[in-house]
Amino acid sequence: MLDEPEEIHPLFQGAPKTTEFRKLRKRIIRQVREAIEHYGMIERGARWLVCLSGGKDSYTLLAALHELRWRGLLPVDLLACNLDQGQPGFPATVLPEFLERMGVPHRIEYQDTYSIVTDKVPAGRTYCALCSRLRRGHLYRIAREEGCSAVVLGHHRDDILETFFMNLFHGGRLATMPPKLLNEEGDLFVYRPLAYVAEADCERFARALNYPIIPCDLCGSQDGLQRQQVKKILDAWEARAPGRRQVMFRALMNVRPSHLLDLRLFDFAGLSRRDPAEPVELSENPLQPPRLR
Repeated sequence: MLDEPEEIHPLFQGAPKTTEFRKLRKRIIRQVREAIEHYGMIERGARWLVCLSGGKDSYTLLAALHELRWRGLLPVDLLACNLDQGQPGFPATVLPEFLERMGVPHRIEYQDTYSIVTDKVPAGRTYCALCSRLRRGHLYRIAREEGCSAVVLGHHRDDILETFFMNLFHGGRLATMPPKLLNEEGDLFVYRPLAYVAEADCERFARALNYPIIPCDLCGSQDGLQRQQVKKILDAWEARAPGRRQVMFRALMNVRPSHLLDLRLFDFAGLSRRDPAEPVELSENPLQPPRLR
């Protein structure tokens, strides 16, 4: 059924007929659906602003969401949005032509944040923080103008894992990019439906469908970024022990506050010993530490 022409969204036209690609496609669609369901992203009748950079991840996101909507599994309206940030040589016609050809509703917004970032950031420093802040502000504005309730981003499993280690190594905190977030103003959700999808799968998927990939000439042009360094570490671990990335990602979903050191998450001072004469009862208090085996 998935491969009958009349059942395929235009974003999937020309897809390889190989068993390998069919498995890849089904895995991505399943993982996106699971992330959406697990983190309660669906508000029936809502409108989502799907951010499209022109990279492999955002193309994969766009295709997966439209596939789910095409099959009646995602009851929301989708509006693709590309923010042209004014990078020199940016192929401004590629995405509009692609989206028109695919029949995808979209909005293209031009805002020269490139000049601001390169002017404000000192030589040798990374552009990412300021660039992201400026871009996010414009996307929030566009979402409000378009009546959207959520801004949907293409961060995948590896992005989430790398951000965790960047915060661990450089930020002194255990934190990452959550699949679902409420903005500071409290009027917009930020969703990451690719949270369960591996970067390698996004790469294979976008290349197999021959999507017109646009490289980032801003942050992507800088060497020695902290994220690149963390990525190399994770790549080395994965090469020595295949599957380690997924194991570490699963750890982010299996947190035990009683086995960390954050006093705000667990009442260590309130712990008390049991009277040996009292019968043992299993506590229903979620803050009580689990028994180690």
